[in-house]
Amino acid sequence: MAFLVVFLGGGAGALSRYLMSVWVATFWSSGFPLGTFVINLLGCFLIGVLGGLSEKIDIEPNLRLLLQTGFLGGFTTFSTYGIETMHLLRKGEGVLASGYFLGSNLVGIGLVVAGFFLSTALLTALDRTK
Repeated sequence: MAFLVVFLGGGAGALSRYLMSVWVATFWSSGFPLGTFVINLLGCFLIGVLGGLSEKIDIEPNLRLLLQTGFLGGFTTFSTYGIETMHLLRKGEGVLASGYFLGSNLVGIGLVVAGFFLSTALLTALDRTK
């Protein structure tokens, strides 16, 4: 059952991300990725709300999977990163939280750049063999 709940929530979250990006693009045409920025910030806010609610009320496990892992995971994984960082800070793990923050941002962006250049180099090499 849990797999289905996460699957359905993830699909709804991904579709919502796409629709919101399209909607934001109708108002914003700058080079800044405002749609993704808004989605990431909204996802962080929503996962914070869900986390706060779950400390005060008992949320049924499948509903939590649907909303947090499924919907918000499909909407933006940035929200999961945000709440995990907050949990580390709340546990007094400031050094670990800082490492997670810096690693996720610096290494993550570095890997995006590395993957981009690797794929373009491979495509260029493959194109030359034709």
